[in-house]
Amino acid sequence: MTRTESTSLRDRLRLPVGEPVDLARYDAAGTPAGPDGKAAGRAGTARIGERLAVLQERLWAASTRGDRRRVLLILQGMDTSGKGGTVKHVIGRLNPSGCRVTAFRAPTAEERAHPFLWRVEQALPVRGELGVFDRSHYEDVLIARVRELAPATEIARRYEQINRFERSLTDGGTTLVKCFLHLSCDEQRRRLLKRLDKPDKRWKFAASDIDDRALWPAFQEAYEIALERCGTSYAPWYLVPADHKWYRDWAVGTLLTEHFRELDPRYPEADFDVAECRRRLVES
Repeated sequence: MTRTESTSLRDRLRLPVGEPVDLARYDAAGTPAGPDGKAAGRAGTARIGERLAVLQERLWAASTRGDRRRVLLILQGMDTSGKGGTVKHVIGRLNPSGCRVTAFRAPTAEERAHPFLWRVEQALPVRGELGVFDRSHYEDVLIARVRELAPATEIARRYEQINRFERSLTDGGTTLVKCFLHLSCDEQRRRLLKRLDKPDKRWKFAASDIDDRALWPAFQEAYEIALERCGTSYAPWYLVPADHKWYRDWAVGTLLTEHFRELDPRYPEADFDVAECRRRLVES
């Protein structure tokens, strides 16, 4: 089944705003409105990459004439859900001069000395850029909640701080595309085993990955709370089934393309006399 022209993927994958989220109700191996199989999905992602590259270049070009708009893609999900893979297969097709990719890891001593949103503010895209967050400020209400790295009262305050922060971004011309890569517990096990079985993938593995699997229910609950409390009309969440890598890439690429098309960036008109400049070049 493929997507119809009248129904956008945004409509299909957007989580309802203000409603409780039960992740068990969503099929992590589903392919809503996707291409017919892996081969078609990979080919579709390649075509999307070509279109997205043009749209992103237009936004970058428009910024040279004062267009202040920018796009920020936020990728969240359990370990092995494919945040890095999505960056490689979707964002990797674009001109890096107009992109800014940030992979957030455990905060440094300097970052811990500031409010939790400080390090995120340093990584925001500038006008014309497509910014990508591999993990994000949501780690401070996810792993911080599960691992009890902050008092419960502090974590409770952070949801509203995040909402205010994201509101300020959208008010300032940033389009937010927040994608939760929904992975099943069984598929995560398979992917972790592959990392152990392949010497060139073992660098991605840590023994703590096994410990985190024991906390799977707690992580799912933390995500459900964050998806509910921080899904807003101006910055909704999109739930992307991630058990099939080809579908994950196609879906994120499609979501980005739909947002860029809505922005409809245009190449700026020349602010000089084209004919005169051409004449001078010919005669030079």
